[in-house]
Amino acid sequence: MGSSGEDEAHVNLNPALKALRALTAETSEQSFIEVLTKVKELLSRKSVGDQRDLEKCKQGLYCGGVLAYCCAALRFNPAKIEGGYASITQMADIISTCCVGIGSMRDTEVFLNRFLPSVTENLLFLAHRLMNRALGDKGQIEMLRLFRKVFDSLSWLLRAYSHLIPSVLLSKHYESVQMNEDDEASAVTLLMWYNLFRTNSTVVSEMGRKALSSVMDDVIYKMSSSTNPVIGSAATKILLLMIEQHSQTLQLLHKHYKGLDDLVRKDWQGKGFDAALEQLIDRLQAEVPERNYQAKHSSEQRVRAACVIQAVWRAYQTRCRIKKLPRAVSVLQRSFRERRRRLQEETEKRRAEEELRHQVLLRRQRAIRQFRQRQLHLMEILPADQVARYLGELENRAALLIQRMWRGYRERQRFQKSRYQLQQHKAAVILQRAILRFLKRRRSQRNILAPWKGPGGLTDSRRTELRRQIEEHVSLYPSSVASVEGTVELHEKAQSMLQQHLMTRASDRVQEQHRQALLAQINTDMELLLNAPSLKEATEEDAGLFLSRSTPVAVRARQSHNALLQSMRLPWWRMLEEESTSLETLSHKDYDIEFESLYLGGQL
Repeated sequence: MGSSGEDEAHVNLNPALKALRALTAETSEQSFIEVLTKVKELLSRKSVGDQRDLEKCKQGLYCGGVLAYCCAALRFNPAKIEGGYASITQMADIISTCCVGIGSMRDTEVFLNRFLPSVTENLLFLAHRLMNRALGDKGQIEMLRLFRKVFDSLSWLLRAYSHLIPSVLLSKHYESVQMNEDDEASAVTLLMWYNLFRTNSTVVSEMGRKALSSVMDDVIYKMSSSTNPVIGSAATKILLLMIEQHSQTLQLLHKHYKGLDDLVRKDWQGKGFDAALEQLIDRLQAEVPERNYQAKHSSEQRVRAACVIQAVWRAYQTRCRIKKLPRAVSVLQRSFRERRRRLQEETEKRRAEEELRHQVLLRRQRAIRQFRQRQLHLMEILPADQVARYLGELENRAALLIQRMWRGYRERQRFQKSRYQLQQHKAAVILQRAILRFLKRRRSQRNILAPWKGPGGLTDSRRTELRRQIEEHVSLYPSSVASVEGTVELHEKAQSMLQQHLMTRASDRVQEQHRQALLAQINTDMELLLNAPSLKEATEEDAGLFLSRSTPVAVRARQSHNALLQSMRLPWWRMLEEESTSLETLSHKDYDIEFESLYLGGQL
């Protein structure tokens, strides 16, 4: 197929190619799925027909820029594409299929030397991304499957275009894949080279010496650093194929990898591929019959040298250990004694805590037992009609205790919530105080250092304006004293008011003394109340000290006392509620206590 076929493909574009060309005019991720679907349909239709039509279709895809879009799509963000990595892997398979068997074109040099290396680089980029994703998410079998599929596409491309092998070996993404220690990724790369060398026997001979050495280095590195039988078998078969297909391979192995036969026999014998392994060892040893004697002789010398070095090193280590033995013994004894002392302290501390806990438990049990015995004793000595009252008092005390504990807990919670605001308020006050002091000092310094400035001079216009304002003020607010006689009369009036004030000052002083006496009496009554004896110990003389001479005070005390007695008769659960009712709301008909039976201050 010559250039006439290419011209025909350019001229007679079918509608599907025209639609694809319109979709791929702009490299965007929105049209990725549509392009993928249409390319797959187009290739599936053309693959059934004539091979020449398929080549024309591939040429049309390349000349129309569809393959360039597919190549760039390998670097798209999988998160923005429906299907993610699976869709991009399908695109990689399609582009490798389209690049193989495309036929001859006018711009074949551009296709071979520019487009295909970019496709190879993007395929390796996708493989590197899949490998990182598979290693980052352990158990991602799907990612490993896609990674293997991308390398299959790359192998398919290298079988048709062996000149791409150096660009693959020089790629930083391929180097990252090779430096990975994962066995699955290593097995995939080795199987790619094995399938490539097995299907195309001329690839090894067409490779340059540098590329051959690079592949050989990668294969032997994987063989020596892994223990996976799959990797060992693939590496062995690759080396056999390279030796069979290229005569310089064996020379390179003898030159750069001396003792490779001993290494593979020691590491891989008995791993399930002994036939291929023995064949490789025979190939390595067949070309140099005198090499066995030299290798054996050199190995014996190395063994003796290693024995001498080991003996000297062990003797040196023994001497150093003997020198350090006294210090090591002292350190060991000190650490042992420290550990034993620490264990003894912990044991004593634990024993003391257990003893304290036991004592507290016994004390609590003793207190509970005494409390119950006291209750039983009180129940025995109390009359039957007073048992309910006694139990009510106990419930009342329990309710008061519960209320006190609950209110204390609530106030502590409120304080903890408002603690930060209080700290902020205090900090703001401190800052304001400091700033005000600073501003005050600056103003005082400014007043001290500033020179004196006299009043500014008045201009004629200003004097005229001030005179006009004064005349207006005098006309609006005339003076009440119009003569000397009026001034004298005003003076006499002021003197009389001053005399009246001096006369009433004595009575005001007496009233102030009376107030002070009342305050002293109130303080005295408060001290008497605080120092008052209990009701059991009080006598008539003590009761006389607390009688009030004020009838309103006595009535108020009577009302308060009756309200307290009424609240004490309430059930204990009513005491848990907040006291919302005031004492003034209690009516006289609710009182069931005789006034004459109570101790009330004042006169009835």
